[in-house]
Amino acid sequence: MRWTLQPKPSPEKVKALAAELNVAELIAMLLVQRGIETYEAARQFFRPSLSDLHDPYLMKDMDKAVARIEAAIANAENILVFGDYDVDGTTAVSLVSSYLKSFYPNVATYIPDRYNEGYGVSYQGIDFADDNGFTLIIALDCGIKSIDHVAYAKEKQIDFIICDHHRPGDTLPEAVAVLDPKRADCDYPYDELCGCGVGFKLIQALAQNRNQTVEDLLPYLDLVATAIAADIVPITGENRVLAKFGLEVINSNPRPGIKALVQNVKKKTLTITDVVFIIAPRINAAGRIKHGNEAVALLTEYDLEQAEFFASEIEQHNSDRKDLDKQITAEALSQITENNETKKFTTVVYQENWHKGVIGIVASRLTETYYRPTIVFTKSGDKLAASARSVKDFDIYNALEACAAHLEQFGGHMYAAGMTLKEENYAAFKEAFERTVEETIHPNLLTPEITVDAEINLTDINEKLIRILNQFEPFGPQNMTPVFMTKGLKDSGYAKGIGSEEDHLKLYVKQNNSPGFGAIGFGLGKKLDLVKNQQSFDAVYCIDENEFNGKVSVQLRLKDLR
Repeated sequence: MRWTLQPKPSPEKVKALAAELNVAELIAMLLVQRGIETYEAARQFFRPSLSDLHDPYLMKDMDKAVARIEAAIANAENILVFGDYDVDGTTAVSLVSSYLKSFYPNVATYIPDRYNEGYGVSYQGIDFADDNGFTLIIALDCGIKSIDHVAYAKEKQIDFIICDHHRPGDTLPEAVAVLDPKRADCDYPYDELCGCGVGFKLIQALAQNRNQTVEDLLPYLDLVATAIAADIVPITGENRVLAKFGLEVINSNPRPGIKALVQNVKKKTLTITDVVFIIAPRINAAGRIKHGNEAVALLTEYDLEQAEFFASEIEQHNSDRKDLDKQITAEALSQITENNETKKFTTVVYQENWHKGVIGIVASRLTETYYRPTIVFTKSGDKLAASARSVKDFDIYNALEACAAHLEQFGGHMYAAGMTLKEENYAAFKEAFERTVEETIHPNLLTPEITVDAEINLTDINEKLIRILNQFEPFGPQNMTPVFMTKGLKDSGYAKGIGSEEDHLKLYVKQNNSPGFGAIGFGLGKKLDLVKNQQSFDAVYCIDENEFNGKVSVQLRLKDLR
């Protein structure tokens, strides 16, 4: 593990902000590190408001999209809401279809089959639209590269509106409207929205057109917050506003489908992290194991009893998914060892019978063992399909672009991508990918890094600090939970390994004559010898509040020790 202390921002900026906000310099420093340097920026950060959301009509083509949908409604056309099978896609489809259905009946949804159709807009989906009299398709979380598909639909007199957030290619599809804040010619002020976020901007524009306010759309924000959490987009700007209000809906009055998924969770208040680890995997499991339609059925169901039935089926898919992912990860790890590939710059593995629905998770698991860019292939029809995952600060999309000659197609972003290739090109691709990464990756990026916000003493930790840190939520990319480093700690003779295999560490730490704090280190059991017999050590940690038997105490969540 590398510990990287963030550079200290300018002391003048920190002092000025601390004075203006009447907070400790430590808090001001954390804010400046997050790009918050003025009173107004701090207000937007600590008190996100729906009025901070941008006018949806600032997005290129939004006027065209709204005009086309309104024309479809006026002419009683059938509208098909089409989206990808992951969390971002299924929440986006649920969002846009349920909003349209609130005032217009001729709306249906379509999620492609992960196995028969693959990712994105499919010819099968367009044929389905044609056979069933749909003349408008709204594609969500996909479509930005579907040039041939959109042309094919046009021949059948079917129009497309594309709502996507992936990077466009050099040419855009000839759709009626292409909503994508990453378009080079789009001046929309915020380009980090997820697919469901772009879908939300569309319904916000439609709502404005129908004299509704953004407050009328609050009930839809549980879906948007779920997508923001699952898609790991930055929790800054509009995403912060949408995530904050969406979490409030999840915690106070979620739709029956989400209520059914979380009703067995013991926690009173769910955080973004809980959404990532509890809600998102279950929604994803439907598309991985059975079909993404099941997720849409759950998320658009208004009857709680029926939603509970759907949720129990999805719970079973999630349990199957866990078993598969364990088994395939074990097989992939032994393949790496057998092929003597433990010392390479990349992990590329393939087995034809691996379940296509979990190869993305397996790729993430493998990066936990061998920290390097990773691709997991399986057989899909007459081709190989793969999921790729990267390490911090390495752009895997660019690396794939450099190897594009060997690929049939690929898409994605900096940290995650998908691709297909012909089986006879696998060995050449694997070699080219290894060579590309070796030539372009900085060696430091192959060691996991903990970014430390500030070095503090235990005496700096008090109720006021914790109260303000709690207001930094929701946490996520570009606004991660603050990580602190403290040197010269000692355990008060309490240190022990806990858990069934004693792989976690429990301590009670002090620094000189400071107050003591309970500390827990998940996965740090093997470091017990470092802290025994009151030896001095340094730690990096987050500050948590731990609730036990109704009592709340401060606890340090250790990330590493040395």
